[in-house]
Amino acid sequence: MKKRIAALLDALAQDPEATSLLRFQRGIEKEALRIDANGLLAQTPHPTTLGSPLTHASITTDYSEALLEFITPVSDSTEATLQQLHEIHRYVYDQLGDELLWTASMPCALTADSDIPVAQYGSSNSARLKTVYRYGLGHRYGRRMQTIAGIHYNFSLPERFWPWLHAYSSSDQDLNSFRTERYLGLIRNFQRWSWLLVYLFGASPAVCSTFLRGRSDHGLEPVDAEHNSYHLPYATSLRMGGLGYNSETQKSLQICYNQLETYVDTLRAAIVQPHAAYSAIPKIIEGEYQQLSDCLLQIENEFYSPIRPKRVSRSGEPSLHALALGGIEYIEVRCIDLNPFLPTGIDAPQIRFLDLFLLYCLLKDSPQCTFDEQNRLAENFSRTVKQGREPGLLLDTGSESLSLQQWGHNIMDELEDFAATLDTLIEPGYADALSIQRQKLVNPELTPSAQVSQRVQQGSFFTAALNQAKATKSAFLTQELETTVREKFEHEATASLQEQAKIEAADSMSFEQYLHHFLDQYRLESLHPKQN
Repeated sequence: MKKRIAALLDALAQDPEATSLLRFQRGIEKEALRIDANGLLAQTPHPTTLGSPLTHASITTDYSEALLEFITPVSDSTEATLQQLHEIHRYVYDQLGDELLWTASMPCALTADSDIPVAQYGSSNSARLKTVYRYGLGHRYGRRMQTIAGIHYNFSLPERFWPWLHAYSSSDQDLNSFRTERYLGLIRNFQRWSWLLVYLFGASPAVCSTFLRGRSDHGLEPVDAEHNSYHLPYATSLRMGGLGYNSETQKSLQICYNQLETYVDTLRAAIVQPHAAYSAIPKIIEGEYQQLSDCLLQIENEFYSPIRPKRVSRSGEPSLHALALGGIEYIEVRCIDLNPFLPTGIDAPQIRFLDLFLLYCLLKDSPQCTFDEQNRLAENFSRTVKQGREPGLLLDTGSESLSLQQWGHNIMDELEDFAATLDTLIEPGYADALSIQRQKLVNPELTPSAQVSQRVQQGSFFTAALNQAKATKSAFLTQELETTVREKFEHEATASLQEQAKIEAADSMSFEQYLHHFLDQYRLESLHPKQN
């Protein structure tokens, strides 16, 4: 296996177009809660100066009106991606007045569920669809869970890479099917080793007690005598555990990533078949729909997974429909916590390590996965979430029990050749990024989760996180907001509001008709991977 990978990397390095073949396409979606000066969830509407969350390309909202989401454009430059993310933050901080951005993944102090405002996108049918979907999430999982924030890392190889790999592999598949199959292989390997990312980058080992209100089954331990904070002593990312979207209902879904068709069919069935547990949710309250449907999933986005196959869809087209007909275009990594100690929650070494890891997952052989193996992989992931920093923690490789540290070092060893290749072909920094992460295996106290734990045990989760939020805002506001940056975002905000108004004026059917047409697209018999 190692010789095969070495030969492939050598062939890449010797290609005259090598520098363009591995120009990774990346985009970051970063969430952050708006909070008031006292550390409570902001009750104010989405600031008009930030534009329309329905149509703005880089500033929107997620579940809550208070949960901002920042989106960078697709870029092959690490520095350009981080610069764009930095500029969004700098502009937004200038518009917040006394409010701050919570820099942790687990939320600020929360009061009643009803005090968490659901995001609003306007009066158009497409806007109402987004809000009703969020109402449904609130009824199904509770609104508190929707205040958890994270980073989604969108990743793809450039178009010119695929003909090269196709030819190198001597594949007799058409190019689109080949690309889809290789991305599915990446996803399967990601499932095998994603525990490593949770260990390295998990930053949510503790929560505020208000997040747990009404729950007695959380299994966490109090940090302090006053029970203001709860944690697990060796946890890495509670965000990725049972406090997140890992509901008992969704566990009934057995999602297979061996073929795109089976993945699509499984999700499609969950979207079109009524589910008894959700039929009791009122259809309409005070004239507003409360969920898109009473099916197990309202749309495919409701299925929470640490990684998703993705394809850009047309306006009004379900993303699952686009994926089924066109194949996989990129993948979305969803298991990355916000690093509260970094101004934008992520930095260049982390981006470069993610590139290394994902390329490794793509190029390594990826056998098809059985449901028994999926259960074993889920257990490894869960152990790392809850106990990742525990000395001597053992994971199941399928053939033996191996310590997390040893298995991690084995993977790092294989990544060295990848790092050397990328340092030569793309930009320096990959070997350094690998070295930084390897040190976390040697010393768990270097992990973000350990650093958060240390701060929490000196006081409370709430106090530590609020102090960090204040320090981060202060640091951003001391930096100059360039006139060109301000004018760019002001123009985008105005243009987005105008675009929202056009969409609202163009609506020609009732919301009920629009919703029926939207959901009907999941029932099309043609909803299967395109065969060429």
